[in-house]
Amino acid sequence: MDGTLIMSTLECVDNAVLELNERQVPFTCRINLLWKEWPYIGKKSPDLGEYDPLTQADSDESEDDLVINLQQKNGGVKNGKSPLGGAPEPDSDAEAAGPAKPHLSEVTTEGYPPEPLGGLEQKATSSLVSYVRTSVFLLTLGVSMVLVLLCAFLIPCPPRDLHSTWSHRLGSQGGGDLSPLELADVNGDGLRDVLLSFVASRNGSSAGDSRPAADLVCLSGMNGSTLWSSPLPEEAQDITCLDLMPGSRAEIICLVTGTRKMLSAFNATTGKAIWTLSPDSLSSGTLAAPAVVLPDLDEDGVRDLAVLAIGETQPDVCFLLVSGWTGSPVGRPVKYSIVRMGNLIGPQVYSTASGAVYILFGFGNVQAVALRDIFVQAQNRDSSPPSLQIEEPEWEKRRSINLSELIDIYSDGVELLQMVKTPDSNCSNLLITTRQGLVLLRGQNLTPYWTLSLPGLCSQPTPGYFTDDRTLDFLLQTQEGVGMKKMMVVDGDSGSIIWNYSTPCHMKETPTTSAVTSDRKSVFLFWAEGLSAAPPNSDAILGADPPSLYHLYLLHPTFPSILLDLANATGTVTASKVGINDLWKDAFYVTRTTGPGSEGHPTPVVVSKLSLRWALMESQMVQLKETTPKIGRGELRRFLSRIKFVDSPYQVNTF
Repeated sequence: MDGTLIMSTLECVDNAVLELNERQVPFTCRINLLWKEWPYIGKKSPDLGEYDPLTQADSDESEDDLVINLQQKNGGVKNGKSPLGGAPEPDSDAEAAGPAKPHLSEVTTEGYPPEPLGGLEQKATSSLVSYVRTSVFLLTLGVSMVLVLLCAFLIPCPPRDLHSTWSHRLGSQGGGDLSPLELADVNGDGLRDVLLSFVASRNGSSAGDSRPAADLVCLSGMNGSTLWSSPLPEEAQDITCLDLMPGSRAEIICLVTGTRKMLSAFNATTGKAIWTLSPDSLSSGTLAAPAVVLPDLDEDGVRDLAVLAIGETQPDVCFLLVSGWTGSPVGRPVKYSIVRMGNLIGPQVYSTASGAVYILFGFGNVQAVALRDIFVQAQNRDSSPPSLQIEEPEWEKRRSINLSELIDIYSDGVELLQMVKTPDSNCSNLLITTRQGLVLLRGQNLTPYWTLSLPGLCSQPTPGYFTDDRTLDFLLQTQEGVGMKKMMVVDGDSGSIIWNYSTPCHMKETPTTSAVTSDRKSVFLFWAEGLSAAPPNSDAILGADPPSLYHLYLLHPTFPSILLDLANATGTVTASKVGINDLWKDAFYVTRTTGPGSEGHPTPVVVSKLSLRWALMESQMVQLKETTPKIGRGELRRFLSRIKFVDSPYQVNTF
């Protein structure tokens, strides 16, 4: 490279730096200008002569400022030219202060057309839409907050069953041997209430009165307070609450069957009688058993009833059809001549898989009569409604040789009859308790499914799910000598005994119940005298408490070697029921207890309620035998805390 050219270039650079210093140009701007103009420093042009970076810098600065200002106003000039096409003015004081900003209306640049007026309208419309959208959002948010506040403060929450347990003393029982007990939600609070009847001790009543008056009482399921009470003309043998108009919002009806001639329907909400069967309809007999529900026979939209009456002096029995709407007889009584030997069985209504309807009853045996035959004789006509003309061939084959209207089902010392719902079927089997044991008959053809020889049964079998085969099993109790009874569970599929344990109990008969959990298992509850929590090899496990104190024990199939002591009671437990609190997935256990009372004085009637989930967490563990691995208290409590109860799925559906 020529040395002269290098010296000239360096001289130009020095001059440029001196000029920038005099103008007090910032350091960063100096670097940018020198870097941009470096290729042209020292070069000559035929028109402009030698390149002067200072003049070029001033020109570039003015040009850049003008372009920036014009772009900010959405208008301006292009390439440093004014709207009139003139060249930019040389460096001056005005230029140092900044170029004048042209007015928007005066600036029209080449290649940049002015913005149309529609664009301004579009911006205004967009701003209005955004405003409306924001307003709608805020309005919706405000309405939602108001609704939340209404739900939180004004609308009452469903009442929680805060009273896990309560006990209510009704008074002194002045007589009567029956203990009817029923559960139904009568006040619409979501909790089932307690209905019962007892013969009260009244001052001034005649000691020789053979028909003492009774009271029908309804207690609140929440706290045990009395909701209503109605007098009854005679002692009640059964209370059944149901809806006689299925599929409607009709109020719950409670049917009360007396020990003689009383059959009344009560409004469960108010306790007022809706209708009462006239005693003249049973002039030749008394009611032998509770009324049973039938299909709608008189086509008034309400299911009808049937009652079984027995003659006071004659061996005849008769069926009477009763209207569920008015309580009036539907036709005349239908009589049958049978030999009354043994316990009364039924009546119970059985519907076959094909839809045929039969009524089962008997004395020490089980017989069936078609509802069609009863209806035809009661109405004194030759035909019946189409719904009653269905027949079950396997049942009809069992009629007597003379084609009697009665069908023989089982006749061998029958004590009890139960209907057992079969899994995945609309047909039920028949569980028959005899003096010798148990027999399960198939409902379709009445052949034995299995037979268990077990003498000494002292109570009705309690159905529940103990195994995992989805078949109902049964809890039984048999008498073993004086003051002892044996609890056992029978497999419903094979009839074999799969669990048993002997407990001390001086009560002749104690009620047993079961409740279904959400995992399709059942817990079984029974009463016995106190069992000690001592190790199983200790002699103190039996008879730990005085005979007058009884304990409520719970058996869960997951831990068959453990019993849970839930509660205790004095006196005699005469009835018990298990209800479900659907809202909180809890079950509650209601008991009716009489006594103990002093000699010569009436015994008190006490009704108690116990929440099972609460009782499980407070229960005492009784180890029946050692297991490997050993079950810890913490493991058991964690398991019990997850238990949830549901409605029983094995209830036999009615019409």
